[in-house]
Amino acid sequence: MSVWTRPVLFLLCGLLLLTLAIAVMNTLVPLWLAHDQLPTWQVGMVSSSYFTGNLLGTLITGLLVKKLGFNRSYWLASLIFAIACAGLGLAVGFWSWLMWRFVAGIGCAMIWVVVESALMCSGTSRNRGRLLAAYMMVYYMGTVAGQLLISKVSTELLSVLPWVTALVLTGMLPLLFARILSGHGEHQAATPMWSMLRLRQARLGVNGCIISGIVLGSLYGLMPLWLNHQGISDAHIGFWMAVMVSAGIVGQWPIGRLSERYGRLLVLRVQVFVVILGALAMLSNAAMGPSLFILGAAGFTLYPVAMAWACEKVEHHQLVAMNQALLLSYTLGSLAGPSLTSMLMERYSDNLLFITIASVAFVYLMMLLRKAGHHPTPVAHA
Repeated sequence: MSVWTRPVLFLLCGLLLLTLAIAVMNTLVPLWLAHDQLPTWQVGMVSSSYFTGNLLGTLITGLLVKKLGFNRSYWLASLIFAIACAGLGLAVGFWSWLMWRFVAGIGCAMIWVVVESALMCSGTSRNRGRLLAAYMMVYYMGTVAGQLLISKVSTELLSVLPWVTALVLTGMLPLLFARILSGHGEHQAATPMWSMLRLRQARLGVNGCIISGIVLGSLYGLMPLWLNHQGISDAHIGFWMAVMVSAGIVGQWPIGRLSERYGRLLVLRVQVFVVILGALAMLSNAAMGPSLFILGAAGFTLYPVAMAWACEKVEHHQLVAMNQALLLSYTLGSLAGPSLTSMLMERYSDNLLFITIASVAFVYLMMLLRKAGHHPTPVAHA
């Protein structure tokens, strides 16, 4: 049977529209707050409320999928995000936007858990690498397209909110024409997310998602600051960030195929080693283009391979719970990484950005190089 079934294709189409809206809002909300002359700490608090909503959304989505199924959970998540976008237009103020960005964070996390879990349940151990590669390619393409869209349209609050809200509602439509089956739904209640975090055979995948969160969170949040301190103009900062993200898009498909052909453990080892090389190249004043491309290609493809590794180690009915655990691990990493790294950069040197990335990647490489246990792939994945 083909990997690209009707539900998978429709799901990815909806995800592309939703990611466009997410990218636009994540970029413009801090700018709107700054233009309204809110203090920097309040802008930071509004951003933190979004990520706090991500954590809550990750925790509750498994229960919703069990109760409502993938289709209804997807529609509910999209509707929550649409309401949160429209709510920003009701009143511009710190407390109001703190609440609405928290709600937006819940909706976005629910969307990610539903889409990732649906793809996991739609695939097998032989094709999950390709499905996750396609998921990440769509996500990154939507992110890049959202940034390009901002440069072409009016960025006034009341000009953006109507079409962004409409975009989110449009993203709900594809799944009206395709039904995604949960499969083994009767066992979902017996699979709490926390038990997945303690699962020994999946620990390398969980740790990989934490490391991926630290690496990507630091690159997304602090790379523009590092470039700025190197004397690079805002226009060129956008270019170099696009180079890094584009490398992640280019790397998704071949790495997904390689992980299926040669095994995810070997590919993870190579990826993490390349992340270390890329970080060291940035420290050594090597050519920025190739260095950033290498760092982006390896760093931005780490999450889907680590996720696929962990999902191989559980039964089919545990996939939603495992996906929640992995997204929670990634979110915690993406929260901790920029916070700790920024303090080190401020206290010592901007180069601590790449030293931190290389250090956490080296720790994970040591875990991967330890003798891996032989855990059979569950029959449910065949």
